[in-house]
Amino acid sequence: MDFDAMAATYETLEPWYEHLYDVLHALVRTELAPPADGSPRRALDAGCGTGFQAAVLESLGFRTHGLDRSAGLLGVARRQRVPAVLTRGNIEMLPYEAETFGAVTCCGSTLSFVDAPASALAEIGRVLRPGGLLLLECEHRFSLDLLWAAVSSVTGDPLGYGLRPRDVWRQLSEGGDGGCRVPYPGYGPLRLFRIREIRALLEGAGLEPVRIWGIHILTNLIPSTLLHREHLGRPLAALYRILCWMDDGVRRLPASARLANSLVVLAQKRGAL
Repeated sequence: MDFDAMAATYETLEPWYEHLYDVLHALVRTELAPPADGSPRRALDAGCGTGFQAAVLESLGFRTHGLDRSAGLLGVARRQRVPAVLTRGNIEMLPYEAETFGAVTCCGSTLSFVDAPASALAEIGRVLRPGGLLLLECEHRFSLDLLWAAVSSVTGDPLGYGLRPRDVWRQLSEGGDGGCRVPYPGYGPLRLFRIREIRALLEGAGLEPVRIWGIHILTNLIPSTLLHREHLGRPLAALYRILCWMDDGVRRLPASARLANSLVVLAQKRGAL
């Protein structure tokens, strides 16, 4: 995916992403807040884009580094004076020494776009200090939205998911090693993860999953393609606000992440700070 080409409009958030980042940034603030003793902490925003999470980490008192492979997105972050040390690079080969950071964010579906997710998580595990925390967001393989995609795929794709019936079947299938990539309009192939797969990848990187949340659970009662636009009509916007409010309540229920479009995982590196 050429993120440089979309750099100029990257921060024009559609309603779908407004809800996603509202939840994500609330979790960053509550789950990654540094110790109250005032001791300095370093944080990394891996796949920082234009600096959404980096700015939140900096506001919490971290000395923040942001890394992204897109020069265009990093250029936007620099022009906006995002308060972080910004570096162009690949999260599968992080240019930092071992045990550098006390906290890492890897959001914006970054892990769903890399070629080798296991290598990326191993690198994040390497640069985290023992006891350090990772807040990871990635695309879930199963969700209510998959039902809309299935219906659209067999009716001429009126909802614009860009999926063929065989793409939907591959996403539903339990076969293979768990890896699943599907076309995503405007972005190219997107890697989707099962919950048990992401748990295994984290544990293989020396990271212990602590808690998992879901984003876009009940909001998937509206086809996601209708929410990927700059403005919604009044009736749809009103319904969406209600579903976002309900989503926030459902998110607290055990196992609700199994129906979510996006997974958010808090993981901790084994060992003690």
